[in-house]
This record gives sequence, C-alpha cells and structure tokens, in this order.
Amino acid sequence: MTKPDQTLVLRRLPIWVGGLAGTLLMVNRLVTPVLTESQARADVLGVIACAVLILTGLLWQRVQPRSPDAVDLVGEEGFVLDPDLPDDIKTELAWASHLLLTNTVTRSLVVYYDGHTILRRGILGTVPHVTPGTIVQRVMATQKPVYLVKLDLYPGRIEFNYLPDNTQGVICQPLGDRGVIILGANVPRSYTAQDEAWVAGLADKLALTLQNRVGCGQQG
Repeated sequence: MTKPDQTLVLRRLPIWVGGLAGTLLMVNRLVTPVLTESQARADVLGVIACAVLILTGLLWQRVQPRSPDAVDLVGEEGFVLDPDLPDDIKTELAWASHLLLTNTVTRSLVVYYDGHTILRRGILGTVPHVTPGTIVQRVMATQKPVYLVKLDLYPGRIEFNYLPDNTQGVICQPLGDRGVIILGANVPRSYTAQDEAWVAGLADKLALTLQNRVGCGQQG
C-alpha cells in the first residue's frame, strides 16, 4: 500500500490561506456601502498579501519535489540461514543482515554464494532459491555493483523473483567473484551514495569471511 506524502498539506497551505483571505476581502468589499481611503489602502495590501501567499504555494509545488512513495512489501517476514554453515559464518551473516535492515531502506535481502542461497532475511519472496540471471551473473563476473533505482522500469527485473513482487529498488553487490548480496528496498531511488559505499564495505568484509567457508548442503 502506498503511503501518502506527509508534506502535501504543508506545501498547499499557502494556496489555501491566500485563496481564503482573498475571498474574504472580496466579500468585505461587496458588503461595505462606503469605502474610506484607509480601507482602500488596507484592501490593496490584503490583495498583495494574498497574491504572495498563492505564488509561494505554487512555487513550493514546483521547487519541493515529492519524496518517493514507500510501499509495504508483499510477503512474510522471515530469517532463513543455511543450516550447514559454520557457526562463525552464521553469526557474521546475521550481524551484517541486521545492520542492513535496520540502518538502510533495505527490507529484503538474499545472499548467494558458491551456487547456494545461504541467507534470506526480511520480507521473503515466494521463490526460496536464487537462480542467477543476466544482471547477477554480470555483477559476479565484473565484481562491480549494480543499483536498479526503480525496479519496475527494468525488463531484467523478472530475474529477481526471489524478492517480494513489489520490490521498488535493488542493489546487487558482489562478494568477490563467487557470490552476491542482493538488497531489496521498499522505496524507489532511496539508496544514497553514502549507503552504497557502506554496503560495499560491508560486502567486502563478508566476502573475506566467506572465502574459507566449506560447501553447504542447501541447493541454490
């Protein structure tokens, strides 16, 4: 469900106030039988003030863009770790995923490594295992991240069927050339450059930890 823009009322308030004040000035002029010089000057000032308020409101509509709409991702919340992973790696993955879910707009994440889906956390998609598509394969081959700022604009979004259907934005961050961490956000165009740098640093640490892991039994 799309959440309303909480600044909409504030941005439209000057227009409403200016319009109401202008209407009251007009009514006052119509019901006043004799207009004094001081009243005429006051009316002129009132009209100017109303015009300024309305103009300010119109400018706010143009200058202040609406913040991206957040949605509630479709799916059940869960935390699934490959049971065959060593305990220290489970701890590392749990710690890293918790940081991402609580400190960024990430609402769903998946870790794929050495052909296996070793972690799913947050709002879970209906498909439990990652089948690497073109985008994920390119990320692992080039070891360069890909940020899809508004997922529904990309034809390649169909490969992310292991994320919630209404995921808004996706970061595919390589874990060396052997894996990838896939982050799903509930807001389009929401990851900042600082977020991306922080995700990259966290992924580098995870990749280093996972280098010496043994094969897991879960099928990817």
